[in-house]
Amino acid sequence: MSGRLLKWMGIAVFATTVSAMGLYLFTRDGLAQADQSASVIGAFIGLSALALTLYMRFADRRTPSASSEETIAAAKKALTVLVIQQWRTEEAIRSLDEPEPIPISWRLVDDASLMDHPRLVGEHALTFSGSSDEIPALADAFQTLRRRRLIITGGPGTGKTTLAIQLLLHLAGPERREADPVPVLVPVNGWDTAAYPRLHDWLATRLSADYPALRAAEFGADAAHALVTYGHILPILDGLDEIPPPARIAVISALNRWLASDDQFILTSRTTEYAQAVRQAGDVLTATAVIAPAAITTASAETYLRTCLPPVSRHDWTPVWSALRDGCCPGLSKLAETALGLWLIRTVYITPAADPAALTGVLAQQETTLRTHLFDHLIAAVINSRPPSSDSADYFRPRTAWNPERARDHLAYLARLLRDHNTYDLAWWHLAQHTVPGTERRRAVRESAVTMGIWGGFTVVVMIALLIGVSEPPLFLMMIVLMIWLMFDLTFTLSVGLETWFAETPGYADLHLSGRTADLIAHVRNALANGLTFGILGGLVLGLMYGFANGLIYGLAGGLAVGLVYGILGGFIVGFVVGFADGMIKWAEQPASSTAATLPLTSWKADRALTLLRVVTLGLAVGLPVGLLAGSSFGRLAALAAGFAGGLPVGLPVGLASGLAAGLMVGLSRGLTFGNHHAWLAYTIAVRRLAKKEHLPRELMAFLDDAHRLGLLRTIGPIYQFRHAELQDHLAAPPSSSSEPTSRAAPPRSTENAI
Repeated sequence: MSGRLLKWMGIAVFATTVSAMGLYLFTRDGLAQADQSASVIGAFIGLSALALTLYMRFADRRTPSASSEETIAAAKKALTVLVIQQWRTEEAIRSLDEPEPIPISWRLVDDASLMDHPRLVGEHALTFSGSSDEIPALADAFQTLRRRRLIITGGPGTGKTTLAIQLLLHLAGPERREADPVPVLVPVNGWDTAAYPRLHDWLATRLSADYPALRAAEFGADAAHALVTYGHILPILDGLDEIPPPARIAVISALNRWLASDDQFILTSRTTEYAQAVRQAGDVLTATAVIAPAAITTASAETYLRTCLPPVSRHDWTPVWSALRDGCCPGLSKLAETALGLWLIRTVYITPAADPAALTGVLAQQETTLRTHLFDHLIAAVINSRPPSSDSADYFRPRTAWNPERARDHLAYLARLLRDHNTYDLAWWHLAQHTVPGTERRRAVRESAVTMGIWGGFTVVVMIALLIGVSEPPLFLMMIVLMIWLMFDLTFTLSVGLETWFAETPGYADLHLSGRTADLIAHVRNALANGLTFGILGGLVLGLMYGFANGLIYGLAGGLAVGLVYGILGGFIVGFVVGFADGMIKWAEQPASSTAATLPLTSWKADRALTLLRVVTLGLAVGLPVGLLAGSSFGRLAALAAGFAGGLPVGLPVGLASGLAAGLMVGLSRGLTFGNHHAWLAYTIAVRRLAKKEHLPRELMAFLDDAHRLGLLRTIGPIYQFRHAELQDHLAAPPSSSSEPTSRAAPPRSTENAI
C-alpha cells in the first residue's frame, strides 16, 4: 500500500471519528445521557489514537536512510536539475549569452603575495588562462588544478560573478561526469564563521534551506549533509569583498583550517579587498589559483557592441566606432574596458534603439561622468524598452507598467536602506526590522491590536445577538463574556507578538507525513495535553457561569448540574480538537522553503500561506465544536414547537454560523500569534506604512519581481541584490551627485513604443 494512500486513510479515519463523536453528543439531551456520552467519546478517542499510532509506526519503517549510495546519487541528481533550472533562468534574465558573452580575458595574477606556490596550485598553473566567451576552456583549466580551488578577482564591474555563473552552468551541464560535484552558488556573507566554523556545516544548512527538495522523504533526513560530507558539492562563494574586513579574515582562516586536501571551491572578490584580507590574515588560501581580468581591448569592445546592434541600425554609430579607435573620448574608451561599461551602453542605448550621440559628446570625456549619465537613464531605458506581459512565465518582461520616475525613487530608497545597514542583500523579511523604528513599531502594534480587537469582538457579539437574541439569556451571557475575553485576548496577544515579529525569519507549511511521523506524534501529544487541560478548565468556568445564570430561572442545583455537564464535555471536545490542530500546525511549520529552489517571491508566498493555514485551521477547530454546541442549544428552543428532531435542522445552521464566526475570530487571535514565523505579517505592516509615505509601492514583492525580470536586480536564493553593486551605490548617493551630470545631456530617446 502506498504512503500517499495510507496518509489519506489516516486523515479520513480521524475526521470520521471526530464527526461521529460530535454527532453522538449533540443528538443526546439532558443530564441522564452525560455519563453514556462521555464513555462513547472516550471509546472514539481511543480508536482514533490507535489508528493514528499504527499508521505512524508503519510509515516510520518506510523512511529511507540517507547513507545509502543510491539515495545520495538520487539526491545529487535532483539537486543538479534544480541548480540548472535556477541559473538558466537567471542567465536568461541577465542576458549573459545574448547575443554572445562579453569577451573578457582571465589570467593568473602577477602579484605573488596573493597566491600560493605554483607547484601546490597545479602543474598547469603557469598557463592558466581563458576568456569568458570560451567557458569550456576555462572550465578545463579549473579542473586541471591540483585541488580545484579558484579565486576570481577583479575591480568593480569586471564580470567576476558573471564568470562564476558561467562556470557553474558549464560544470553542471550535460558534459558533467557522474562523479563530478554539483556546483552551487551561495553568497559568502551568509556564512557566520562563529556559528559554523566549518564550511561544510554551514553549506549543508544553506543547501537544506535553499533547495528543500533535498528534504524529501526518499532522500532521508540528512541528504544535504551527506552530499557535502562525501564531496558531492562544489561551493561557489560569491562576494568576499561584500563582508566587513574582520569577517573576510575569518573566512580565509576557516577555509585554511578546516578544508581537507580534496575539498574544492570557487571564491569571488574584488582585488583590493582580497589583497587586504590576505595581508591581515598573514597567509594566502592554500593551493588556490587566483585569476584577474585583463582590460577589454578597443577592438573587442567594438566587435561586441556591433554584434549587439541589428544588421541595419536605426541610428548612426560611426562616431562611436571612431571614438573607440582614435581615443578622442577618453571616458568612453575607459568605460568600454569593463563588462559593466559595455552592459550599460548596450542597455541604455542599443536595446531601446536610442540615439548614441551623447556617447561621443561632452559627457564622454570623463569616465565617471559618462557612467553617471548611463546609470541615471538605466531604469527608464529598461522599463520603456520592455512592455509588460501577463504571461508569468515570460521572465524577460515585467507584469506591470511601472512609472520610471516612481520606480527609480523606490529603488533609490531601497539602495539607501541597504547602504545604511552596510549590506548588499535585500531580504524582504528584514524590511520591517530595518524600516520601522522602535517608537513607530510600538505605535503600529497598538493601532493594529486595538483595531482588530475592538472590531472582532464587536462584530461577533452583534452577530450572536442577532442570531440567538435574548430568548435564552444564559447562553447569550456566555457568548458576551466569551467575546469580551476574545477582544482583550486579541489585543494582548497582538501587542506581545508583534514586537518579536519584526526580527523573525520566514516559514512554510510542510505537510509531507512520510519520514516525520515521530515528530508529529510528539507535537500532537504535547498539544493535546495542553488543549485538554485548558479546554476542560475553560469549560468548567463557562459551565459554572451558565449554571448560575440558569439557576436564577430554573433553580440553582439543576442549573449548575446542566451547566457543568455541558461545560466540561464542551471544553473536552474543544480542547481535543484545538489541541490536535495546534500540534499539527507546530509540526507542519518549517523554515522558509518551497518545492524547488527557494526564491524571494516563493518564500514570501510560503510564509503568507503558513499564516493563513494557522488562522483557518484554528478557526475551524474552535468554530465547529462551538457551532455545534450553539446549534444544539438553539435547536432545543425550536423543539418546543416541533420536537427536538424537527428543531435541530433549524437550530444547527444558526448555531454553526454563530460558532464559526466566534471560532474564526479565535483562530485569528491565536493563528496570528501562534508559532515562530510571522515574517509576512510584519512585512505587511511595514510596507503599508512605507506606502503611505510613498517610499515603496503597496505591492512591493510584485515590484521587486518585475525589477528582477528587467535585470535591475538579481537573486541568490531568497535574497535580492542589485544587478551591480555600483548601481546600488549610485542610487544611494545624494540626488545632487547623481543628477548634476545629466543636465548637460538630454536623455536617450527611443524609437520604440514607450509606456
